[in-house]
Amino acid sequence: MENITGRSFVAIMIIVAVTSLLLRFGIEQIIKINIIQNESVAQATVKLISTALENYAKDNRGSYPLSLSLLARSEPAYLDQDYIAKSPIRGYEYSCSRLEPSGYACSAAPIKCNLSGKAIYTITTGGSLVLEECSKKE
Repeated sequence: MENITGRSFVAIMIIVAVTSLLLRFGIEQIIKINIIQNESVAQATVKLISTALENYAKDNRGSYPLSLSLLARSEPAYLDQDYIAKSPIRGYEYSCSRLEPSGYACSAAPIKCNLSGKAIYTITTGGSLVLEECSKKE
């Protein structure tokens, strides 16, 4: 009777090990897909912000606004929402380190490097997009 119990325990341990290995790979794939989706949304959002800023400047004699909230409140609205105030969105934090009448520099950075995203997107006056790998500081 003890021999049967020993074999059952070994079989259960093998099943647990195989299941945890499969779960590990499954979760890893889900994280990779989530990162790809988050990065796609972040890149599109900074391009949207840049387009709104450029259109505002075109309509206001080359002068950029002092805040993104102005773009969402203006008539017509250049943005559907203030992305900095609504941040974080899909794992990315949005900010504008420079937002003045002469130009802008806005970026999207992942909240958790290598978990919610792997790249930092920065867009500057004229729509120049720069991609930079985030460095894991944790």
